[in-house]
Amino acid sequence: MGLLSLATFFPLLGMVLILFIPKKNISAIKIVALVTTFLSLVLTSYMWSQYDYSLHGINMESQFQFVEHFSWIATYHIEYFIGVDGLSFPMVWLSSLLSFLAIIASWNIPKAQKGYFSLFLLLATSMMGVFVSLDFFLFYVFWEVMLLPMYFLIGIWGGPRREYAAIKFFLYTLAGSVLMLLAMLAFYFNVTDPVTGGHTFNMLHMFDQNNHIGLLKTFDGRFWLYIALFIGFAIKVPVFPFHTWLPDAHVEAPTAISVILAGILLKMGTYGLIRISYPILPDIARYTSYALAVLGVINILYGAFVAMAQKDLKKLVAYSSVSHMGFVMLGMAVFTEAGINGAVFQMFSHGIITAMLFLLVGVIYDRAHHREIDGFGGLAVSMPVYTGIASLAFFAALGLPGFTGFIAEAMVFIGAFPVYRVLTIIAALGIIITAGYILWMVQRVFLGKLNPKYENIGDINTRELSMLIPLGILTIFFGIYPMPVLNMMKMSLNYLLTLIP
Repeated sequence: MGLLSLATFFPLLGMVLILFIPKKNISAIKIVALVTTFLSLVLTSYMWSQYDYSLHGINMESQFQFVEHFSWIATYHIEYFIGVDGLSFPMVWLSSLLSFLAIIASWNIPKAQKGYFSLFLLLATSMMGVFVSLDFFLFYVFWEVMLLPMYFLIGIWGGPRREYAAIKFFLYTLAGSVLMLLAMLAFYFNVTDPVTGGHTFNMLHMFDQNNHIGLLKTFDGRFWLYIALFIGFAIKVPVFPFHTWLPDAHVEAPTAISVILAGILLKMGTYGLIRISYPILPDIARYTSYALAVLGVINILYGAFVAMAQKDLKKLVAYSSVSHMGFVMLGMAVFTEAGINGAVFQMFSHGIITAMLFLLVGVIYDRAHHREIDGFGGLAVSMPVYTGIASLAFFAALGLPGFTGFIAEAMVFIGAFPVYRVLTIIAALGIIITAGYILWMVQRVFLGKLNPKYENIGDINTRELSMLIPLGILTIFFGIYPMPVLNMMKMSLNYLLTLIP
């Protein structure tokens, strides 16, 4: 078993170990979860140190590193085929990091700890599996497995309306998955393996237009397959108007699950479009690019305006995620080097920043037991350390220079302006609206006269700092020096652009 498999399945091994631990031995359960997610992070960090930035491939297959490839279900040409490139590896590393930090955030889960940590570790493995899979069947298995633990983690350990939020999340995502399944089967029967001549789930064979037959030779067939995939991925992003599951899921989910939901799961939608839809159906991606750009601008403005209207702090952060994912969509739609690199860097950057924001909301909720923005006031007096870290995170979300969000959004605008000038100008208004709702929230929660109810509220503790400080450091480091990530992305994404007509 290679390094990539070990990194992917370490959390699953932890889940198996936890199943043999008595449920009363809560400390052992937590330690196993912490150690296995930490080992996964160590392995992905080591792989980053060994990543070959200078790899210049002449075809899609040569872009991938740490490849593991062997037959799985030979009768139907299904393979265990995994690998990473500049598109997937940043998300693999981020998944391992946030999974580890989310275990720390889950340390005080009050009930059924054995079930919670088992399901969380299953979720961690399925997330990693989505990003490393190069066989469409394997990709779909990981994508579907992810639904089960997320449904129960929200439905059992969530807030007062947890059952409603969990069912809504499950039904929305399952509906998208059905469309994805239909598209996957259509690809299987209309793509040939260049060696055997049989059907294949191998994504790299699907990327080669010379292997397309039947339905994939017709414009209508390609168009409707692209639409089916787009809806499946758009629900996960979420793209307006498929976004309505997100605020409910975020508000009701435990803090650690909100971190994973916003930091990783939303990115799977845009990742799926870039990894699967673009290279298999590049002509349709180009044909529908303006519509995607329009939807991106709608996401930016709609999410920002609705965030401004929120009175619940967690809902404000949830709608800000809808807005910020709009920048990813706009960057993806323009097919320029700056645009698509900015879009993928925004996926990475937003994962770090939004994880910080949801962790910060969890910290204050644990103390005040509510999230009403108007119910706070003057917290900077009684919680100075927490206020400092929160200010850093919210100003990073605002897109202030010196933070990762600024680099990502600037690249998207640089790439998008020559292509869709009017849309880019309209999208830039989202930055002003974002500044409005963030400054409004900071003023009401942290500034002004201290609310007497929180005069003796405790400041942030060591465990909470251990979750937030690493993310704060990364936000600043990659905001000042983004090249380790951008250099990794560049070769893979630039090669992808050569496939788009």
